[in-house]
Amino acid sequence: MTFSLVARSEDGEQLGVAVASKFLAVGAVVPAAAVGAGAIATQAMANLAYRPQGLDRLAAGDDARTALTALLTADPDHHHRQAGVVDARGGAASFTGESCLPWAGGSSGTTAAGSAYAVQGNILTGPEVVEAVEAAWRAAPADRPFSHRLLEALLAGDRAGGDSRGRQSAALLVVTPGGGYGGGSDVLVDLRVDDHPDPVPELVRLLGIRDLLFERPDPDECLALEGAVADEVRDRLAALGHDTTDVGAALERWAGIENVEERMVPGRIDPVVLDHLRSLQGDRP
Repeated sequence: MTFSLVARSEDGEQLGVAVASKFLAVGAVVPAAAVGAGAIATQAMANLAYRPQGLDRLAAGDDARTALTALLTADPDHHHRQAGVVDARGGAASFTGESCLPWAGGSSGTTAAGSAYAVQGNILTGPEVVEAVEAAWRAAPADRPFSHRLLEALLAGDRAGGDSRGRQSAALLVVTPGGGYGGGSDVLVDLRVDDHPDPVPELVRLLGIRDLLFERPDPDECLALEGAVADEVRDRLAALGHDTTDVGAALERWAGIENVEERMVPGRIDPVVLDHLRSLQGDRP
């Protein structure tokens, strides 16, 4: 019913799962990941207990293969299961039970740059889906953002045929230390398209919105809020009805309204935020 990519970034800082299916809200079923442990996809006749149990084993020191073998050994219905696992140290494993509906299969490995991955799918149009996901992952530049690489590989599988029954949902989960909103969690990305005629491209669109709102800027790339930049920001905020007596305070208030507060740097403005401010008045970058 599903195809997925589970992966670890080259430096081990990010772990994630991208998944698509002809199944309602696949993101509520398949993916799981935890910093310091690893990431898991459980699918086919999914056993949701694999997620907490597998992450516990990985956190306790099991490598991907050992953790997956333990899950399957304890499960009398493992021949109906499909799963992919990566561990935080760079191991990867994929399993497809003999009773999974065809076409079903998977692959796991490590890229030349050191990214561990597992790809798996069932009820697919054919092996070309898994092959396309794997090829896209292995060919992606290591300096491309990890979350975008995951989705681009998923999109390659989707366009190669995907689920033989059609399309319905997709999800992306990525964790990294302190990556969540305000640094209060490790969940960097948790996006889901639960019911849509073309869910993977829709997920790509949502990731773009997430990046606009929540990606943290490099302070060195931000513009000093002074001179012509401050004048422009003041004028634009005033045109939107804000009190700009203190342009820095006005910018902070506006950022909170627009949900771009994660991009704020004291005394400076992120060029992405400035472009967004301009776009509200019809000026496109």
